[in-house]
Amino acid sequence: MPLSTPDLLNAIIENVERVIVGKRPAVEMAVVALLCEGHILVEDVPGIGKTTLCRAIARSIACSFRRIQLTPDVLPSDVTGLYFFNQRSCDFEFRAGPIFANLVLVDEVNRATPRTQSALLECMEERQVTVDGETHPLCRPFLVIATQNPVELEGTFPLPEAQLDRFLLKIEMGYPSEDEEVEMVLRFEEASPLERLQPVASTEQLLQLQKEARAVHVDPAVRGYAVQVARATRTHPAVQLGASPRATLALYRAAQARALLEGRHFVLPDDVKRMAPAVLGHRLILDPQARLRGKLPGSILEELLHDIPVPVEESYQPSAISRRL
Repeated sequence: MPLSTPDLLNAIIENVERVIVGKRPAVEMAVVALLCEGHILVEDVPGIGKTTLCRAIARSIACSFRRIQLTPDVLPSDVTGLYFFNQRSCDFEFRAGPIFANLVLVDEVNRATPRTQSALLECMEERQVTVDGETHPLCRPFLVIATQNPVELEGTFPLPEAQLDRFLLKIEMGYPSEDEEVEMVLRFEEASPLERLQPVASTEQLLQLQKEARAVHVDPAVRGYAVQVARATRTHPAVQLGASPRATLALYRAAQARALLEGRHFVLPDDVKRMAPAVLGHRLILDPQARLRGKLPGSILEELLHDIPVPVEESYQPSAISRRL
């Protein structure tokens, strides 16, 4: 018997949690990105489990998966592919690179040179690759999960704003608690549970979930609230570069996915508030004076969310469409 939408989403989360201990908020954020077909940037210190989280997500979905380990000597053709001369056919043939997969893990993305990083721009936005004037569409769904280490600066190349803007959201995992770390040691005592992880959802099921997420109802008042939150970042005195229109659309879709994850067919203002830090935080460039004063994107977004009036129940009617999944 096919699983219902809430049961299927919960199965994916629980499957990942067989490997990742005590990080349900991060896992839920990753599932939101899956529902939006949006790319994920996982940033945290070494040894937290960034790559393990990405691999666990990939193993939970029965789709094609490739891993790209980026280093300064990796060329754009190593990512996208290239044309080579086939002596048997006496013709040039295209050899697809590892980017041609449903789910691509780009490990340590900030270790690649700007030239190689730029090779991902077209892939992430247009879902296609252009090599030698020929355009090749990527398979759908297509998601990039990139990891980076924020503490190592030597041999790294910071991601440009255009690339950061293409990530739907950024996830930070943090250290586990003492009890969670004990549980982690027990799970990994004999062998990694990642090796025994089996898929719980197919590619077709993921595509259907994405279709359902896009169909989640958003009341005009809530839609206007999401737009106001994104636009407010552009006029804040501490922000040099605010959220782009792409970020507004990302926040809108992420709120829809969050509502679906909660088992609702409609979006609440709380969905927008919960997703705003992860969706908008990495896109903001702060004024130098604000950075010197210790301002962080998270604190600015918290201030904006506090100041912008939240739509009240009289201005929208979720009860009229409160049918559960």
